[in-house]
Amino acid sequence: MSKILIIEDEAAIRRVLTKILTEESKEYQVEEAEDGLAGMEKIKDNDYDLVLCDIKMPKMDGVEVLEATKKIKPEIPMVMISGHGDLDTAVNTMRLGAFDYISKPPDLNRLLNTVRNALDRKNLVVENTRLKKKVSKQYEMIGESEAIIKIKDIIEKVAPTEARVLITGPNGTGKELVAHWLHEKSDRAKGPMIEVNCAAIPSELIESELFGHVKGAFTSANKDRAGKFEAANGGTIFLDEIGDMSLSAQAKVLRALQENRVSRVGSDKDIKVDVRVLAATNKDLKKEIAEGKFREDLYHRLAVILVPVPALNDRRDDIPLLVTHFSNKVATEQGTAVKNFTDKAISKLQEYDWTGNIRELRNVVERLIILGGSEVSEEDVKLFASK
Repeated sequence: MSKILIIEDEAAIRRVLTKILTEESKEYQVEEAEDGLAGMEKIKDNDYDLVLCDIKMPKMDGVEVLEATKKIKPEIPMVMISGHGDLDTAVNTMRLGAFDYISKPPDLNRLLNTVRNALDRKNLVVENTRLKKKVSKQYEMIGESEAIIKIKDIIEKVAPTEARVLITGPNGTGKELVAHWLHEKSDRAKGPMIEVNCAAIPSELIESELFGHVKGAFTSANKDRAGKFEAANGGTIFLDEIGDMSLSAQAKVLRALQENRVSRVGSDKDIKVDVRVLAATNKDLKKEIAEGKFREDLYHRLAVILVPVPALNDRRDDIPLLVTHFSNKVATEQGTAVKNFTDKAISKLQEYDWTGNIRELRNVVERLIILGGSEVSEEDVKLFASK
């Protein structure tokens, strides 16, 4: 059901508009307000999918209603109703955020098309918001330990800036979650988030993957191809396991950070890029530098902010929260009821040596849900969680 508000001081026009809309669709629930002030009160107290608003009205004109609505409920599309002498004002309302305007007397087809389009736009905004919340929840960091609270605090401070961040920690600790949170809470959140697993790409292909190549640059280069830096333009690139990157690729990344430019393999042409770089590694980069395996100048470029992510063994107090989170997630994925874990089962899990960190715990929780009883017990943990 789409809820529509008509703000119009002429009762005859209100009645005509209401009749047109209610006859068009039973899915339209129409309310009326006789002036701008009354309409504004309704907007404050209700959630409307669309507002049709006359421009010239007593007490509070349509432009004032539009500006006030955009401040408190910017997601509501507003269609302005204009008399012949109001056309210049109507056009100006578009600059202020109006979806469209309709001249008096309203043309039936134009009115209905505008209403449909405005409602479609509102539905799209709602869906995009829902998906964004879903993505945010997907990358939610679970935990209330001192170490996790500290990481969340750093993210809140650093995310709105353009500072580069180096995320360190063992495999499976959730370094990619930190990267995603940094991106989603940044001003670049509307731009792309491009992930590159440097350890998974052969050293001879890493430069092509990052910077692209031109046709004929090497044997299998059949056509020009953009790299990850170009794909991340306007957004964020996350270089995971950067400690496994070749020295030659490191040199090119350093240039990209210094000059905000890249060049495709086989080309001398520079391509300007606007990219924020986040990096992560499970290696001790200072040791790698001492052994000549990692460039010190690149390290200092990347490590403007250091975020160490602790091993699960160092944050055992978070295990109860993580178990609940993974239990709910597994139930959702498999379409089954959520299983509870007894206190003794949780305590037993807290005693384990989690060498595989969060990733291992997630797998164990899924195994216990599948193989354990209706309530996961300490005995289930002893039977099915063993390494």
